[in-house]
Amino acid sequence: MTSYLVVDSGCRIPLASVNWTFTTSQGPGGQHANRSNTRAIARLAIADIEGLRPEQAQTLLDRHGEDLQVSVDDTRSQHRNRELALERLKAKVAGARVVTRKRRATKPSRGAKERRLKAKKQRSGVKSSRRSPSRDDY
Repeated sequence: MTSYLVVDSGCRIPLASVNWTFTTSQGPGGQHANRSNTRAIARLAIADIEGLRPEQAQTLLDRHGEDLQVSVDDTRSQHRNRELALERLKAKVAGARVVTRKRRATKPSRGAKERRLKAKKQRSGVKSSRRSPSRDDY
């Protein structure tokens, strides 16, 4: 029986289709970081994700290409990095499933225009009161 990573109620990722690679982590850490293959790299073909509608699959293809790839070297444990990689894969797929509503163009109301013009006039008065007197005033 195949186990799945459930993204939400209608979408799941077969864990058998996730390809894993492990390498040494970058940066400081001494002998442990230099010798242990703790960085987890997970690759998943977008076609293998079950329950994606065509527009959601296209969104993932546009953002990430044919394969979805996540690399994690946050912790010293390979097991924990695998878990984090699966969580990040799940988050990327869930992000593509979110329906973005189209923005409807609106215009400012009459009251908003009046308030804006009133504020501009008031600010103009404040600034003009700061000016030094002209020579004509003497």
